[in-house]
Amino acid sequence: MTGWLKRAYVLAILLLLLAPLLVVTGVSINGPQTMRFPPVEPSLRWYGALFEDSAWLVPLGHSLLIAACASALSVAIALPLALFAWERNGIAARLLTGVGLAPFTLPPVISALGFMVFWMTVGGYGQIWATIVSHAVFLVTLPLVTISLGLKGIDRAFLEAARVMGAGRWTVMRTVIGPLLLPFIVSGYAFAFVLSLNEYIIAYMVAGFTVETIPIKIFNALRYGYTPILGVVSVLFVALAALVFGLIGRFGDLPRLMGAERSRRE
Repeated sequence: MTGWLKRAYVLAILLLLLAPLLVVTGVSINGPQTMRFPPVEPSLRWYGALFEDSAWLVPLGHSLLIAACASALSVAIALPLALFAWERNGIAARLLTGVGLAPFTLPPVISALGFMVFWMTVGGYGQIWATIVSHAVFLVTLPLVTISLGLKGIDRAFLEAARVMGAGRWTVMRTVIGPLLLPFIVSGYAFAFVLSLNEYIIAYMVAGFTVETIPIKIFNALRYGYTPILGVVSVLFVALAALVFGLIGRFGDLPRLMGAERSRRE
């Protein structure tokens, strides 16, 4: 009896989590321009309409560009921070790590307000590069955490062995640390990319309507009426996030990336 209750409970949780996605997917295949569920005259016409409408393609391009560049910049900031904290392990290292973790611990609206005031002061408000830098600073916590987890799992005996054999600092970095860290760097980039792609508050307060991203476009579109394209965009974004995290889970060490310790050495 207990086993049946456990399965029923898990099934209920899964249905609760999947219900919004099922509704949005149903809305995206409506034939007429309506957001009804169950869908009326099911059709995939709105999926084609998304890629034919420049009003949606431009924000999509902005979102992909910002996410790609901001994620790369966040990794470029996080990597030296994580390496410094791992090598020194002192007060300065802990302070720098705390600075790297701070942006993600603040409410997004507070961070967004700070970014807005800063860019208005220095003259970068409304520029796409300002949004990229703001997203990179806000999301630097994600690659910092994943890279730090990767460094924590490196056996320092490998480094000593490489140095004994005459390898210099950069050789050790390139041949030992780099390959071991690569999955964690890629994972940190992927996490930052997905969150940047879906981020609204900072993008809106830093650039307003000057640099329209997909989340901003969705909110703007809601002011003029509902269309199944809103459902199409939501489905595609969820599918992209599922693909990214699925690839990480398939080819990476997902439990360890989430902070789980190995029960035994492999």
